[in-house]
Amino acid sequence: MAAAAAVVLLATACTREYIQDVNDVCFQQEVLPIFQSNCTQSGCHNSNSREAGYDLSTYEGILRGVEPGKFKQSELYSVITKTFGESAMPPSPYKRLSDEQITTIALWIDGGAKNNSCQAVVCDVTNVTLSGTVMPIFETYCNGCHGGSAPLGNVDLGNYNGIKLTLDNGSLVGSVKHSSGYSAMPQGANKLTDCQISKIETWIALGAKND
Repeated sequence: MAAAAAVVLLATACTREYIQDVNDVCFQQEVLPIFQSNCTQSGCHNSNSREAGYDLSTYEGILRGVEPGKFKQSELYSVITKTFGESAMPPSPYKRLSDEQITTIALWIDGGAKNNSCQAVVCDVTNVTLSGTVMPIFETYCNGCHGGSAPLGNVDLGNYNGIKLTLDNGSLVGSVKHSSGYSAMPQGANKLTDCQISKIETWIALGAKND
């Protein structure tokens, strides 16, 4: 009974662009980007550093810390929900995962921790805003590096002023579109989907308001 209640709570707490079944979280589009953005910086859990023996840039590496169907018994879930101590992840100065990111990971584990990929729903670029549309994209794909108290390269996508600077110099759009002359972002991860890029460009075309 308690387990069923937990699943319902997790399901209702998730707001996702990719959705086929309410309990079917898409690993490639929703879970992997969270780990790639927040856990694979230089010296951490990437394919080169493998801190503590973990490479969290791949499904196989992530699965090492997961008990499919048992999110509360999974080591990865345990460390991302700790709020302090040496084992809390991501470590300082990187910011803690958001409640929604933690929920997404827990729901994925509870659903069997599948290496699945989902097709996006129809791309909706109506009512695009910074807070409701653009920031959630940055939160998942960018702010593990470019947010918090020590943003990488002094590029801070966690607040409007920092985002505005990247718009003024053209680096934001150039990077997410992988245009020549710009650093491709997210670094070491899949390119944002055409829909996600369209949402960012639509927000810019509407005046890039702090809305």
